Amino acid sequence: MATDTADLKRRMHGAVEALKHDLVGLRTGRASTALLDPIQVEVYGANMPLNQVATVSTPEARMLAVQVWDRSNVQPVEKAIRAAGLGLNPITDGQMIRLPIPELTEERRKELAKLVGQYAEKARVAVRNVRRDGMDGLKADEKKHEISEDERKRLETEVQKLTDDTIKEVDDAAAAKEKEILGK
Repeated sequence: MATDTADLKRRMHGAVEALKHDLVGLRTGRASTALLDPIQVEVYGANMPLNQVATVSTPEARMLAVQVWDRSNVQPVEKAIRAAGLGLNPITDGQMIRLPIPELTEERRKELAKLVGQYAEKARVAVRNVRRDGMDGLKADEKKHEISEDERKRLETEVQKLTDDTIKEVDDAAAAKEKEILGK
């Protein structure tokens, strides 16, 4: 059988995981080490993820601490954090960089909530594309007489249920993040 529902499930789940990864990076006013995950630092003539040159921790609810391992990397790390466009102001103290997390303005909260919606829509589209591929595959399998019409209909129902469940998962993740951002 050419169309594999386990593969479709894996691909749909991939869209949900990508969404969750995107949502983690959105700032909610609380300190989260994941906020710095996407930051790349130029050190030793190469771009490296921040977590490969420093330890990131949350000593307080509204503070991130970045302990840089090599003193010569403090400037590049500070520069990378400023350039990331996260609205954070690094305070350097030796090899320790403190990042106070500012309070979110109502306007910024609304912008972030809108961004959550865009991320969720992108994930929904990805899930629907996987569904379309699956449905096309089932029709092709039936045409090639690899499966019967009844089997195709049963599998289409299965693919549709998988799609509905995955989109509900996307919506739930987006709603939770929006609630967190808007503080409601």
